Amino acid sequence: MLSLLAFLTTLSFSSFASTSPTLAKTPAFILAGDSTTAVQSTGGGGWGTGFLATLIDPSYGVNKGHNGATTVSFVDGGDWAAVKKLVSGATASYEVYVTIQFGHNDQKSEKNISISEFKTNLKALAQDVKDLGATPLILTSLTRRKFDGTELKDDLSDVVPAARTAAADSNVALIDLNAASRKYVQAIGSENADKYNLVSGDRTHLNAHGSDVFGRIVADLILAYNGNLSSWIEKNATLSGLIADGVYA
Repeated sequence: MLSLLAFLTTLSFSSFASTSPTLAKTPAFILAGDSTTAVQSTGGGGWGTGFLATLIDPSYGVNKGHNGATTVSFVDGGDWAAVKKLVSGATASYEVYVTIQFGHNDQKSEKNISISEFKTNLKALAQDVKDLGATPLILTSLTRRKFDGTELKDDLSDVVPAARTAAADSNVALIDLNAASRKYVQAIGSENADKYNLVSGDRTHLNAHGSDVFGRIVADLILAYNGNLSSWIEKNATLSGLIADGVYA
């Protein structure tokens, strides 16, 4: 079984991973995304709450994940304006990071969002963040936990490569959550993966424990991207080790 270090080094973080940008100020994290980022609620719940719980005071974060959001509705409905306001209000005192994770809803045919438009939208969001003096982190979509027999389905295979391309085209950091979460879910199997379901049969959203586990995955990926954040993101060697070894946590 892979050690934590070996596990992390198999994943793609973009060229930024090796440079470990130096922090001038305390970091703050604003999370933008759909229900797989959002706080636990009826019909939604993702990794965001679990990740924010790893932050060490006075670092802080705000989860603006919105159930059902696409890269279009998040802007048109005012969520993105709220994110930008939070960023603008924090950059003077904090080094602000904005995580951007969409795709689960953008890929739905009724949303009428092409892959080309999805990539363009992600790049526009990333540019907005840079224009505000903050750091965008584009995340590939959290895996769904649906199996075909013993094999995890790859039903985000259109939006995940698009997110990778958008990050590369924008020259911003890619946090490959899809690769990391797929590796872990495949390793623990369908029965164990179902223990993270928000409700029975919901293999997309996470319950509170699932948020802690997958939030830990995000935390470790971000630490691999920039080790200088280690003073502000609490480590959990036990949980990280279980995840890295593919053991149900």
